[in-house]
Amino acid sequence: MDDDGTAIVVCADDYGLSMGVCDAIERLIVQRRLSATGAMTGMAGWRARAGDFRALIRQHPADVGLHFTLTGQRPLTPARGLARDGRLPEIGPLILRAFAGTLPRSAIQDELRAQLDAFEDEWGAPPDFLDGHQHAHGLPGIREIVVEELSRRYGGADIWLRNCREPAAWARRRGHGWRKALLIGTLTAGTARRAAAAGIASNDSFRGLYDFGPEPGFRTVFRAALQGPGERVLVHCHPGTVDEELRRLDPLLEPREHELAYLTSDACAEDLATAGVRPARFRETGGR
Repeated sequence: MDDDGTAIVVCADDYGLSMGVCDAIERLIVQRRLSATGAMTGMAGWRARAGDFRALIRQHPADVGLHFTLTGQRPLTPARGLARDGRLPEIGPLILRAFAGTLPRSAIQDELRAQLDAFEDEWGAPPDFLDGHQHAHGLPGIREIVVEELSRRYGGADIWLRNCREPAAWARRRGHGWRKALLIGTLTAGTARRAAAAGIASNDSFRGLYDFGPEPGFRTVFRAALQGPGERVLVHCHPGTVDEELRRLDPLLEPREHELAYLTSDACAEDLATAGVRPARFRETGGR
């Protein structure tokens, strides 16, 4: 693929979750179908793969950020008042506590710092961005901690924060996953505004949401995600190869393989060219 076309960010979540997920993401970065990925630095896969991955990124530049994880996995810290029996909560209970104002601030702050430390220890540099597993970074009581910590730790650095909200008309116009987009946008409203006040950039369009079912098919979802307004467009995805490690760790399985099959295909290259866009790093997208 050449460098013609409007620059958009195509970002895969969950790097480090399993070897099959890491393999898929690395392959797609080399193919230039992805331009960013968020790393789960609390997972063994991050520690095992980060060194070789950094060498790959030097040859195939892409944004690599922290996929801040507060749900479903084991924390790096005791996470007192948040984790139970050594495991972080599921997203539903976390949302309820966020809106009830009962989240333990110190536990979230400590876990964020530990995951950022784990990123820097392996990567030797700050993350290019931060987003959240299941979009939890944008929930009330969490987004404030995230913005404060990024400002304290990287003030003045060129770092960006995922915004999961966009104008409702934009989501409806795409026609796929728009109800989910409106729900997530409502739950995370205010993240971009708070980040901007702290001098942290964000995307202005968030795309790629769907219910992970077989219909309408990921190609249809992705093609729709390449259309519409926005200067700093972010399309997120979850490609991967299902193996026993992934089966033990996460419930999202077959959709990862469907996404990978499409993203590696000639059809994906054709769809990007037809839409007049190209995967690019955030700093290549529209004005900040």
